[in-house]
Amino acid sequence: MRIAILDNERDQLRLVTHTATNLGHECHEYTDGASLLQAVLAQRFDLLIFHWRLPGLDSPALVKALRRAAGNRLPILFMTHRADAADMAMSLHAGADDFLISPVSGAELEARIGGLLRRSYPALHEPQLVFGPYQFLPAWRTVKLKGARIGLRSREYDLALFLFQNTGRLLSREQLYQAIWGADFEVLSRSLDTHLSRVRAKLDLRPANGFLLAALRGFGYRLEAIETVAAHEKVHAGAMS
Repeated sequence: MRIAILDNERDQLRLVTHTATNLGHECHEYTDGASLLQAVLAQRFDLLIFHWRLPGLDSPALVKALRRAAGNRLPILFMTHRADAADMAMSLHAGADDFLISPVSGAELEARIGGLLRRSYPALHEPQLVFGPYQFLPAWRTVKLKGARIGLRSREYDLALFLFQNTGRLLSREQLYQAIWGADFEVLSRSLDTHLSRVRAKLDLRPANGFLLAALRGFGYRLEAIETVAAHEKVHAGAMS
């Protein structure tokens, strides 16, 4: 999952990034609130982690702005150097979800990240999601085809899971941009095509495996279960006879 981290202390930033990366997450580092807010407005993130007391940072105002930009579903974890009850109450009232007191240990940080993500995205932490011969293991961001692991990059995995969760549904390019990149910039057009091509090839999407990825020019893409395709052809053939 994509995590944004805000801190001006290099060692702390390195610890958080290292811990989250080892858990399989994609991390983006920021050192000031304005940059973080700008990034949240332009991209999709699954978790925000930031230090509550940074020089020149109005943390309650930042949390409220982040909530306006990303909604209440996005989990926010903050860190503070002191166990100040006023700080805790202020942060939670502003809209933060949980807190850690520095210095933070990797084990505690790992537990807090895992707990927040499980509560915020319960469907992604199911033991497995099965679509015919395809097995998605969200906790490990892994896909298997007939028991064999498929090597997917982070956004390829996100794209593959989104397609399978929307099997039979026509998805516009804009919907795919928003779901995977969190933006609808035209500059992403080639990147989307490249990712779709890789997903189709790596997952071996063909009749023998029960799924086809169809491109409908001018409309978007649709992942079709092969039974659905066959049924449509049968109905069409009956109408022609």
